[in-house]
This record gives sequence, structure tokens and C-alpha cells, in this order.
Amino acid sequence: MKIVFLDRATLSPETTLRQPSFAHELVSHDNTAPHEVAQRIADADIVITNKVKLGAQALQQAVRLKLVAIAATGTDSIDLQACAARGITVSNIRNYAGNTVPEHTFALMFALRRSICAYRDSVKAGRWQESGQFCYFDYPVRDLAGATLGIIGDGALGSAVATIARALGMTVLMSAHKGRPGMGKLYTPFEEVLARSDIITLHCPLKPQTRHMIGAAEFAQMARRPLIINTARGGLVDEAALAVALRSGQIAGAGFDVVSAEPPAADHPFMALLDLPNFILTPHVAWASRDAIQGLADQLIANIEAFVGGNPVNVVRPAA
Repeated sequence: MKIVFLDRATLSPETTLRQPSFAHELVSHDNTAPHEVAQRIADADIVITNKVKLGAQALQQAVRLKLVAIAATGTDSIDLQACAARGITVSNIRNYAGNTVPEHTFALMFALRRSICAYRDSVKAGRWQESGQFCYFDYPVRDLAGATLGIIGDGALGSAVATIARALGMTVLMSAHKGRPGMGKLYTPFEEVLARSDIITLHCPLKPQTRHMIGAAEFAQMARRPLIINTARGGLVDEAALAVALRSGQIAGAGFDVVSAEPPAADHPFMALLDLPNFILTPHVAWASRDAIQGLADQLIANIEAFVGGNPVNVVRPAA
């Protein structure tokens, strides 16, 4: 059975990818360009991909393909309808980032709320000596305790963030994406979260109904000038509108680990914000603690073994 890994370099070099327990040939490519996909999967029984897109045209030529094992939770890179039509099973990774993503989320919150990067850079530039006293107050410092945190997305990661926030003494407002009805009494309407939150953090999948769910109209509703934290998917936010909101003072700051196109082009709106003291951009590493990546790799092989053994797990199906 031939297994083809299209983008092994998306897992860290220190990650151990154990050999599956059945007879197989494993072919690993560090990266795969779009024009290389069809040829590389043409004779594969199983394809592993993290971010390489698998569209209908490439899948049509993969006559032996039985399983697409996604080395991630998100499925937006896979044409699920085309897979279903060809009888190809798709599996993904679940519940592996329960610590690493919430911790990165709070790292961004703490850094922005306490102006950590701004103070670090100013000390490096000699501002402390220039001040002539034991401290100086060039940038705002705010506690998380007592602040209101709006969490958009009620899955495992959003719930984990809520648990940490409550332990820190924050008021938590949970909501789903805008336009979703019937959330129940434990949820706060999306528009109310925008108006009441001191910090808003996103933990939603990227779907047609969530793309650009925060844009110019939503920034205008943010009465408390919140921080915006996004460790989920770049397409959830209109990035050009965020740049305008940040520079105009509609929001107090932003911490992003994700961008709609990764890596971002030199002319992406975020690249012009990097010198601002209230903006932090990290390179999609919220998920990437050593423990989390190894857990992902172990689950990836377990998914493949379960499929080959006749008991597929973590199966993803196209939306009805």
C-alpha cells in the first residue's frame, strides 16, 4: 500500500512519524507545488496532506486513492464533495491542541494588554536610561482580571480559553458566528459580544458563513475598543478593514497568528502594521508546541491504521 505525504515539512523536523503497522511504502515530500499534486498522488492508496490543496481534477487522476489523511483539523484545503463522489474517505486530526492554542491565545492577550513588546523594544532603544527614574509609563498596562472576554466559537478550544479566562477573574461571553440562530441561554448574541467585550478572541472554522464575519461594520460596533485575537483562521477577519480599525483607534490592538494567505505577501495589510506597538503577528505557530505536534503525528498514523484495519475514525464528510 503506497502512502504519499505531500508536505512533511509542515511538521517540525524533531517530530517522530512512526511507521504504520501494515505493509506499506511511504514517500515523503517536504513540499508540493500545486502543479505537482496530480502526478504525485496518481498511484497513491493513501495521501497525507496538511496544507496542500486536493481538488477535483487531481483527485480524478488518483485512481487507487482510498484515504486522504489530513495532518490538521481544518478541512478547507480538501474538496470533500469530490472525495465523497469518488468513494474516498477523509480523516482529520481532533483535540490535539487543547493546551497549545489556548496558551498562545493568552500569550498574545498578556503581551498586548501589558504592552510587553512595546516596553521591550523601548528598553532596547535606551528609553529606560533616558527616563532617569525607576520606571516609565509610555505604554498602557491593563490587567486581564476584571476584563470582559468575548469568545467566538464554542468548540474544544473556545471552551478551554473560557476555562482559563474564568480562572484569571475575567467575565466570559460565549457566542457563535454571526447569523447563527438558536444558540440558547448560555450564549450571548454576536452583536452584544462586539459591544461589550474588552477582548475578542476567535475560535471558529473557516466556512462560507464565517468568512469575513468581522469587517468594517463589526469594528464600528466595538464600543469598548477591544483587543482582537485570532489564532483560528485568517479569513475570519477582513484584514484590510482590521488595519483601518487599528490605525483609527476603533480597536486597542490586535494579535494574529493566522493570515488569509500564508506566508503573507510583502504588500499584505498586516505587513505595514508590524512597527506598531499594539500589533503582534506570529507565523501560524499557536498549534506548534512540541507536545502538540507529536500528538498530531501519533494521531495521524492511528487514523491511517484504523482505516486500513476496517474501522475508520475521525471521518470528515461534506456538508449536507
